Amino acid sequence: MIRRQTADTRLGTRKGGGMSSPDTIVLVHGFWVTPRSWEHWKARYEAKGFTVITPAYPGFEVEVEALNEDPTPIVDLRVPALIEHLEGVLDDLDAPPIIMGHSAGGAFTQILLDHGYGAAGVAINSAPTEGVKALPPEQIKATFPVLKNPANHHKAVGYTFEQWKYVFTNGFSEERARELYDRYHVPASGRILWNSVTANLLPGHQDTWVNYKNPDRAPLLFISGSDDHLMPPAIQKSNLKHYKGEGTITEIMEFEGPHLLPAADGWEAVADAALEWALEHAAVEEAA
Repeated sequence: MIRRQTADTRLGTRKGGGMSSPDTIVLVHGFWVTPRSWEHWKARYEAKGFTVITPAYPGFEVEVEALNEDPTPIVDLRVPALIEHLEGVLDDLDAPPIIMGHSAGGAFTQILLDHGYGAAGVAINSAPTEGVKALPPEQIKATFPVLKNPANHHKAVGYTFEQWKYVFTNGFSEERARELYDRYHVPASGRILWNSVTANLLPGHQDTWVNYKNPDRAPLLFISGSDDHLMPPAIQKSNLKHYKGEGTITEIMEFEGPHLLPAADGWEAVADAALEWALEHAAVEEAA
């Protein structure tokens, strides 16, 4: 099922080079996982001839097992440093890439596009940026293990397997959910999650602010999982409605599946649709 909102295309340039058909894809992971969570998408896109970069957050360059053993880099993580790190990766490229982000990586993708990066962006089951106030009940339940205790603000907070099943892999078999939990799961920054909750209550721009009226932003697609408990479709619809930049392109697609949509049955169709949309709209920009 696809829902779309489209504005006119517009001329423009992106940081990192002129307008050209992208041959590089940057995949930004979310919380509770690492770049390893993109392993299948990376292989699929590389098989199509693309250069694929899966940057880790600062300090996340180690393996999942090492982060679980010593989560200090997670505790120390800050959004401004994270965005600066990702921008450094993008600045090293010869031409604007397609940027795709999942969950918190979707919010960071929006920030990067607002800062002038990317030929097109795809935000999959995206976390909300500042100003998005939708709070569905399933999201409250999904984030309760972190937000139930203010002391978690200063900690790296993980999910138990049972919590992971509800938040990330509802609808998966027990065996598959366990396999992904053991392979992908790491704690998340309580500080960043708590700060995202209070962002709409504090004066001034907070860490996840974007200019929704930016007329020079690259085309942006939201992809929503119909059964997502952490970032339900209501979040993606609210994300979409906030964008009002004159002459910009913002659309939404919905697929059946939970929060861990990039690993759900049929993930190939999601990956292909994301890529096709990004290439189509980046090409429109180039032609314009």
